[in-house]
Amino acid sequence: MIEARQLTKRFGDRTAVDRLDFVVRPGTVTGFLGPNGAGKSTTMRMIVGLDAPTSGTVTVNGRHYAEHGAPLQEVGVLLEAKSVHPGRSAFAHLMAQAYTHGIPRRRVEEVIELTGLQSVANKRAKSFSLGMGQRLGIAAALLGDPATIMLDEPVNGLDPEGVLWIRNLLTGLAADGRTVFVSSHLMSEMALVADHLIIVGQGRLLADTTVHDLVRRAGGDTVAVATAEPARLREVLAGPGVEITGRGGEEELFVVGLTPRQIGLKAAEAGIALFELTATSVSLEAAFMELTKDSVEYHGTTDISARAAA
Repeated sequence: MIEARQLTKRFGDRTAVDRLDFVVRPGTVTGFLGPNGAGKSTTMRMIVGLDAPTSGTVTVNGRHYAEHGAPLQEVGVLLEAKSVHPGRSAFAHLMAQAYTHGIPRRRVEEVIELTGLQSVANKRAKSFSLGMGQRLGIAAALLGDPATIMLDEPVNGLDPEGVLWIRNLLTGLAADGRTVFVSSHLMSEMALVADHLIIVGQGRLLADTTVHDLVRRAGGDTVAVATAEPARLREVLAGPGVEITGRGGEEELFVVGLTPRQIGLKAAEAGIALFELTATSVSLEAAFMELTKDSVEYHGTTDISARAAA
């Protein structure tokens, strides 16, 4: 488990991380999201003691990272896949780390097989593609068989087969009861693999929620219903967890909290004719963009005419 309390980091007059409070729990994949410059990498560095907090605390499995006698067996980390001596082979790199914790050779061989590095295990890291470098970084993170795994952009550079492998790996680790904390800019992947989300912007916590609830708050899983009796239909559909919107006097209502099937059955039981019953959904990407729109530091433009005029 990872627990941050009022975690803050300042660089001069700039606040990179601003009083973050969150808990990353075992048994689930938690996505760590935010625009560029939001403070994600700085937060991850503080979790493993690479940066010291200006104030506040962060612990892994109840202790500060530096207090663990065998940190590789507590938390496995991938922050920078290229942090490997270019002249070392994948096998030598992993063995060097294994020696520091008394990890046996057979475990090195296991993670090489797990990450698909068998064919390049004796090749020097400088010859690795970006994707193979990512696999080596993940192998190092898994080397100590840790209870907590923290990965920064793990699918970067991977081909489709590699992306699917990472997806299955993360869900499998969480199913084993491990704490899995993953930073990514790929919303489509987070929608498939993450159960919980911690979203930051300009160093501040914007959301600590599930994927379902974030999308729901952004208008996801909304059902548009048209009827000549909107007032009656409101009464029939009203209940705990159900939100109904729509302008008075108009035939169309927007319902969150019920499926089209549930709405259709309730309307039929009440003898209310429906003219339309259409489900719409908001993607995680759209919900994320809406939530973080005021926290984006770098804005581009798609106005080609403006560029041409310049």
